[in-house]
Amino acid sequence: MKYDPYHGRKKEAAPLESAFQELLKAYRLEDKFRENLLINSWTDLVGKTIADRTGTIFIKEKKLVVKITSGPVKKELQLNRSKVLSLIEEKIGKGIVEDLVFL
Repeated sequence: MKYDPYHGRKKEAAPLESAFQELLKAYRLEDKFRENLLINSWTDLVGKTIADRTGTIFIKEKKLVVKITSGPVKKELQLNRSKVLSLIEEKIGKGIVEDLVFL
């Protein structure tokens, strides 16, 4: 069989966004990309005031763990847990985070 260097490649041009999504699917990196997107967009989700009082943020076993440096802000976030979860689902999508843990 003759070697064909273009076998498997698409001949038509694709928009960058769809090509990037296909790449993430091919390498099974969609969830990891969305997790990093969530962590990097924390300031946009909760605002600068809360983000300034946030220490470390990471995701473990579908739980978003957030270290808060202020007691009153931590209490406010605990009371508004469902609102924060709905903001995350709206911005990032469902399935990335199922629960929030504030430390």
